Amino acid sequence: MAKSKSTEGKPQEAVSQKPGAAPEQAVALPNAAAAAQAELPSGNKRGRQPGHPPRRGKKLRSILAAQKNRMAKEGTQTLKKAITLLKQVKRAKFNETVEVHMSLGVDTTQADQLIRGSVALPHGIGKSVRVAIFCQGEVQNVAKKAGADVVGGDELIKRVQDENWMDFDVALATQDMMAKVIRLGKVLGPRGLMPTPKAGTVIPNGGDVTAVVKDFKAGKVEYRTDKGGNIHAGVGKMDFEDDKLAENITVFVNQIRNAKPTGVKGNYVLSITLAGTMTPGIAVSI
Repeated sequence: MAKSKSTEGKPQEAVSQKPGAAPEQAVALPNAAAAAQAELPSGNKRGRQPGHPPRRGKKLRSILAAQKNRMAKEGTQTLKKAITLLKQVKRAKFNETVEVHMSLGVDTTQADQLIRGSVALPHGIGKSVRVAIFCQGEVQNVAKKAGADVVGGDELIKRVQDENWMDFDVALATQDMMAKVIRLGKVLGPRGLMPTPKAGTVIPNGGDVTAVVKDFKAGKVEYRTDKGGNIHAGVGKMDFEDDKLAENITVFVNQIRNAKPTGVKGNYVLSITLAGTMTPGIAVSI
């Protein structure tokens, strides 16, 4: 009885440890994030963890904040002034791509309101485009003369399927090859490289192969709405002349406006934003 009184009020140990064994951790980690943190090497610094970019420096943060405030004060700009302003806020040392971002009033859950296609820009996009074409017979010689970088039939399909080879920017296909090319949907689809009639990358039988190849080599831009009803596209480089950039942007925006689905009610183009690869966005009125 005396022994039981002496242990009364003291917590009972759940597990008895063997002599010489290392003591078990008394406090469990509260969640999975803490568990992952515990597994990291002790020398790992904050911001160097996988999936976590390093913290921006004070100077960069101040520059970005100043640019953001400036864009907010400037408000919506005309296209000409927006291009001038975009080049003023450029800070990267490389030649940035000029991008157009359009927010559309479409319902992406409705198949008839999904927008997809391609447009040839009058001054190209400022970079070389590698074009691959799936074709057979005499069309292969025509495609090579037109400037296609990769030309092939069954052997090209097998290379893409077996080796996961996709060293090209645009994939074209003639109509008679689509029955075989369709097998590459799981490989090319996630990369946005699958030829489709809506994007103009499927050439009808008897179509002008030379013209299609030259258009894409010159910088024909493909576009499609994302899940949020937005369209994004590169329309040139920062070193383009202002007039050439303005012409490219105008052609692209007009193409999207002309592709308005019949089922869309209310405002179609909600906003247009111009941005560089590393610059803040500038609201544009076109």
